[in-house]
Amino acid sequence: MTTQSFATTVADWAVGLMETLGAPGAGVAIALENLFPPLPSEVILPLAGFTAAQGTLVLWHVLVWTTAGSVVGALLLYGLGAWLGRDRLRSIVDRMPLVKLEDVDKAETWFNRHGDWAVLIGRVIPIVRSLISIPAGVERMPLSRFLLFTTLGSGVWNTLLVGAGYLLGDQWHIVEESVGVFQKVVIVVAVLLIVWWLVKTLRNPDRPRHARQR
Repeated sequence: MTTQSFATTVADWAVGLMETLGAPGAGVAIALENLFPPLPSEVILPLAGFTAAQGTLVLWHVLVWTTAGSVVGALLLYGLGAWLGRDRLRSIVDRMPLVKLEDVDKAETWFNRHGDWAVLIGRVIPIVRSLISIPAGVERMPLSRFLLFTTLGSGVWNTLLVGAGYLLGDQWHIVEESVGVFQKVVIVVAVLLIVWWLVKTLRNPDRPRHARQR
């Protein structure tokens, strides 16, 4: 299936949900998008905005329900991270080649230092917006703060994309193309960081693993 045909399939599916459930259908679609990142919010949200522009849905209903869907999806992933926990994560990492426990310690320290901003900003970055909830759960970020920053970040992202679809009308697909470029940039940066990390790790093959802490 090509990218274009996949986007068309997702659009048809989202339209079906909204026709059946109204604005809550858009919320359900976005909740599932959080759990399954291949479902593109850059298709679902502008399409919901376009549907509102046609008068089929009420704009503020769409914004409320899509943000609620984002929060529900994020909470489920937060729960997965909390269930996994630090000990299980460290146990898994300890069995993985090329990965050091001290890297987990550094990531943990970074998240503890920037957790609020990581969740807030992560909600407006493709791919990251779904995955950021897992480390938040692993680190047991206070649920009230997680909900606050997830709601704020999701609200901004959803408002931008729904609003763009509302204003662009039947040209809503332009949003998908623009976000697609942004997503490719994110992927390239992520790949470069992974390559840099692998090179650094392979250059220090004898670096001792840290003993389990805490």
